[in-house]
Amino acid sequence: MVILGLGGLLSDAACAVLKDGELRAAVEEAKLTRGFTPGAIPQAAIDECLRLAGASRDQVDCVAIARPFSRGPESLFHLALRDQFPKSEILVVEHHQAHAASAFFASPFEEATVLTLDHAGDFRCGARWQASGSQIQLDHEWYYPDSLGRLYRAVTQLLGYRPGADEHKVQWLSTSGDESLAPLFREILSESARLDPSYFDASGAFSAKFPAAHASPAALARGLQKTIEDTVLKLAGEGENLCLAGGLFYNALLVAFLERSGKWKNVFVQAAAGNSGTALGAAYHVWHQVRRHKKRGGGGSLLLGPSYGAEDIKQVLENCKLRFQYLRSMDELLSTAVCMLGEHKIVAWMHGRMEFGPRALGNRSILASPLDPYSTENLNVFIKHREPFRKFAASVPAEVASMYFETGPNARHLATVGRVKPAHRKTFESAILGEDLVRVHTVSAADNPLYHRLLQEAGKATGLPVLYNTSFNLFGDPLVSTPRDAVRSFYSSGIDALFVGNFLLEK
Repeated sequence: MVILGLGGLLSDAACAVLKDGELRAAVEEAKLTRGFTPGAIPQAAIDECLRLAGASRDQVDCVAIARPFSRGPESLFHLALRDQFPKSEILVVEHHQAHAASAFFASPFEEATVLTLDHAGDFRCGARWQASGSQIQLDHEWYYPDSLGRLYRAVTQLLGYRPGADEHKVQWLSTSGDESLAPLFREILSESARLDPSYFDASGAFSAKFPAAHASPAALARGLQKTIEDTVLKLAGEGENLCLAGGLFYNALLVAFLERSGKWKNVFVQAAAGNSGTALGAAYHVWHQVRRHKKRGGGGSLLLGPSYGAEDIKQVLENCKLRFQYLRSMDELLSTAVCMLGEHKIVAWMHGRMEFGPRALGNRSILASPLDPYSTENLNVFIKHREPFRKFAASVPAEVASMYFETGPNARHLATVGRVKPAHRKTFESAILGEDLVRVHTVSAADNPLYHRLLQEAGKATGLPVLYNTSFNLFGDPLVSTPRDAVRSFYSSGIDALFVGNFLLEK
């Protein structure tokens, strides 16, 4: 059985394919086309996912669409989709139902409470569910405009960032602030997650009643973060297993707070928590809840996008008239990269299948050595051109992570934060957020064998099997997908070297 899931069609369009219950591919449209039209069918993502899954349109048994999916008459969208998949059943999945399925069916749990929270999806902005086996039942729901995402957007706009796009900046800014404004945010947001409407104008921004418009940005961010954390914990309750999805759970600090709260024994977050992840959820919903299959095909690696062979890469490099070196073996590739990192060079690393979701997990990454005292400054100022309070992740082999950090299972997909152990605080000083927090990325040989080996080889050479890792993209662009994307970003930045497959480019 082939199930094709579509989600995020109004904001972050993506496609996913389940084949006999196994997740074979998942790709965002914008990563392939470098943009998309809201409400359009994501043709490039569909084509690529079907290619990766080894399936044709005629072999698709069901197309599952997560709402909302059209800004015009939905009947026209249905007709266009029917033209492309004439032999397929088409099912529509409610937005938060898709979020819930994306989290629970990718988790390792047979039973769990599922909490989904975002800005607004089909008027609903949150829901709590009880999940068991192949079924997920609604327990409670929250409706817009009483939205935690709406409050986060208002603060994002107040601080001069782009609402709906830069909330992650507010999250990281909060680590340098105090909680002096938390009481104000508790006045705006009740324990039951209702917002006081008098604090907002018709556009959703803060009204003149908001008294802290000129307060310290860090204090505003921290007051918001603290209030969101306390409120979400009350909404979740307590128990054995908790699953999380929805755009609010891109907030790694919030996930870490729930992990350490003591209210839940186990916490799992869908790493593609936002609207793109509803493509996964729509497909999972059909497989498990509609067709009632028990076999689980989620929970694996998020390296689900396209990859490129030597001929594909070589053709791009030659067409661009570039000078390059071909590294004939993996040993030569790894030793060359480790040597450059040891010389405190910034390295772009593009190998294997592209990541699904917003975070680089070692296949589309920019890397630096923590032993370089200027690494984070160089990454922030000369390459990523972003604020100094936004720190980089520390990738470490999963089997030795506990030597350096305190962290949990969600570090596998960079969906939480850990704490650096006191003995290593000086080493990772440039990556530390407030209170010894560090973005930790635990890498297993099963998930990413080449990147895992690179970390091991770095450890053999320097005694420290850890590399700083940030996403290989620039200026707000999507993560690079193709060799041509990689070359363009490389020559538009201060990156010293690019490893793309077995090819090496240097400046």
